[in-house]
Amino acid sequence: MNCYNDFGTWLRSRFPFKVQKISVDGGFTCPNRDGSISRGGCAFCDNSTFSPEYCRTKGIARPITVQIEEGKQFFSRKYPEMKYIAYFQAYTGTYAPLDELKRKYEEALSVDGVVGIAIGTRPDCVDDHLLDYLAQLSRQVFVAVEYGIESANDATLKAINRGHTFECSRRAIDETAARGIITGGHVIIGLPGDDKQECIRQAEAVSATRLDILKIHQLQIIKGTRLADEYLKQPFHLYLPEEYITVLTEYIQHLRPDIILDRFTSQSPPGKLIAPRWGLKNHEFANLLDNYMKKVGARQGQLYRPNE
Repeated sequence: MNCYNDFGTWLRSRFPFKVQKISVDGGFTCPNRDGSISRGGCAFCDNSTFSPEYCRTKGIARPITVQIEEGKQFFSRKYPEMKYIAYFQAYTGTYAPLDELKRKYEEALSVDGVVGIAIGTRPDCVDDHLLDYLAQLSRQVFVAVEYGIESANDATLKAINRGHTFECSRRAIDETAARGIITGGHVIIGLPGDDKQECIRQAEAVSATRLDILKIHQLQIIKGTRLADEYLKQPFHLYLPEEYITVLTEYIQHLRPDIILDRFTSQSPPGKLIAPRWGLKNHEFANLLDNYMKKVGARQGQLYRPNE
């Protein structure tokens, strides 16, 4: 019996065939990079750490169809019957006029074997017109919107130059879920200012939203980011795997029992990562977490208290 609701099991329950996400770079930027909100981006962020090489040539996004076809070639060698979800992961996947967004999403969906789209974005970069369109689209194909929440602490969000509040995240999540769109979120455990108690408060705050899926990552210090400059000048605490597992276990116990958990770690390219260097692949960490939770008798939601 699983100790938590894992994404892989949930995805298999929705499709009668194997499904794989393919990262797509839609050529977007972010409002805290282009000056609309700020410049320089989030203090922790370097988009190249999660943008595959096939997505861009000389820094420019390649045609969406080409990106997906090259991604398909990689996976189809092992699973010829695989189907795909186009994952608009880089930068802010809704940061463009609606007509342009429709064109890009529908181009991705036109590729043979693509059965849906997942869109990574900011909670301050959606509006009613876009959400109404995505709701209509979700009646035809798989559609998921993933919001960068990062923290439930407004002081932390300000410190990392996020440019929005947790209330903004809560509102976007609830308005998206209310339209029947699969709604995901992303948080980072271990940001400066977010100690263990704040992490538990975050779990409770996230659980009070209408979130369907949650992706959790440990804080990583990436070369060239503002957070890297701060860390190198005055190092702050970063979790080692054993400590992160204990914090994460308590976090998961405080989560709403029905939230689907997508990931627990991130793997940045070794050449870009300053710290922490765990030397663990995502699936290896997931096995350690699962074994620990079984050992201590922990399961998702057992400390969840609604409306408290």
